Amino acid sequence: MYPKKVAEDSAKVLRSYLTYQAVKLIVEQLTETNPPQAFWLTNYTSNQNIQDGEAYLDGLMDENKELVLRILTVRQDLADNILDLLPEMVKAIIVQANIDHRRRLLERLTASPKPNDSPEQ
Repeated sequence: MYPKKVAEDSAKVLRSYLTYQAVKLIVEQLTETNPPQAFWLTNYTSNQNIQDGEAYLDGLMDENKELVLRILTVRQDLADNILDLLPEMVKAIIVQANIDHRRRLLERLTASPKPNDSPEQ
């Protein structure tokens, strides 16, 4: 197992996800304050691969530097607000999900065959 590599890959995914969330939040704000810019950003985003947040920002930099700075600011704010909660929350969610999957697996392993089922099934 390579915990450092897994952590690095997870951090990259989280960085891109926070970029997506920042764009989503900014589109919501712009819808109220500047609908044409909200439409433009929505259209731009739908034609780009936002799954790679850094490549998305690099492309947007050529189109609208102001929006890039806004996304960076919002992304940083989101990170500052969630990163303290995240480790404990992720552990708890994984523990609960594992319990649920193990319970369902045990139920399937111990289930008796239905009366209409033949032994061959």
